[in-house]
Amino acid sequence: MTTFELGSATAKGGFANEKAVCSKFNNWKDDREAQSWLEIMGYDIRQVDSVEAIHIPTRMKRTDVERLGLQESYEELMKFKKADAQLRIIIIIGKIVKIENLSLKKANSDADFNQIDKRWVSTYQEIWKFDDEVTFGLKLFTGEISPASHPEIVREKVLRDKRRLFMDELPKNLRNKILDFFTVNKILVVADILKGRGGLSANWMLITRYSKEDNTTTWILKDINTVMNFFGSGEVRISPRGSVYIGKITMMRKGGTPDPKKLQFKIKPCALFKLGE
Repeated sequence: MTTFELGSATAKGGFANEKAVCSKFNNWKDDREAQSWLEIMGYDIRQVDSVEAIHIPTRMKRTDVERLGLQESYEELMKFKKADAQLRIIIIIGKIVKIENLSLKKANSDADFNQIDKRWVSTYQEIWKFDDEVTFGLKLFTGEISPASHPEIVREKVLRDKRRLFMDELPKNLRNKILDFFTVNKILVVADILKGRGGLSANWMLITRYSKEDNTTTWILKDINTVMNFFGSGEVRISPRGSVYIGKITMMRKGGTPDPKKLQFKIKPCALFKLGE
């Protein structure tokens, strides 16, 4: 079995960002990596007439949506669009037009996490329909609701951070209700934060890891179902640091700036390279 059949390889030079990957796809006739990616996607490059790669901006205007010819309303598309770097690959074979949406992740070998989704708790409630108790618990978890405003919950506890409650500091009933929700709805949650929905949902994930030492980029390209199965595998449980593991995905308070009180989901993208070994 070749490395391309496994879906990963190491190439000379750096192409870790979306513009560089776009350029490689648009130069597919002469670019070895782009040809490999097309083959992994199931295309016979001898039959491909043209390839056009478009970088999907993180923030899209209505005119951008119209230009891409997407059917959903602007509001619906923005709700379920992935916030990370995305490419839209338009492949033409004869009179057949194929469209592949690719989610791009940059990784460093020593990087702990890569953010895959972040929103206000109320936005997740709107999308996933959890009840007000789960919302209340998650807002205590992110600090959107201050623990000091609910002394009946804090009582005599010595908090690790006065601005918020860690998951293991929440009252047992709230903690269990949150864990139960994400256990029952794990497939939905994993799909929404990794794949998204609608016309810009990801079909593929490309992870690139650049090495300055030898000027090489190691990459792995996998279909999104394989990615979701990999990162979603495992139980829902509280992490040693008081966040939540959803399989191999970590749900945590964003912290930092801006928007420190948002809820975010992170993965270790380098872990996916195990599928290419």
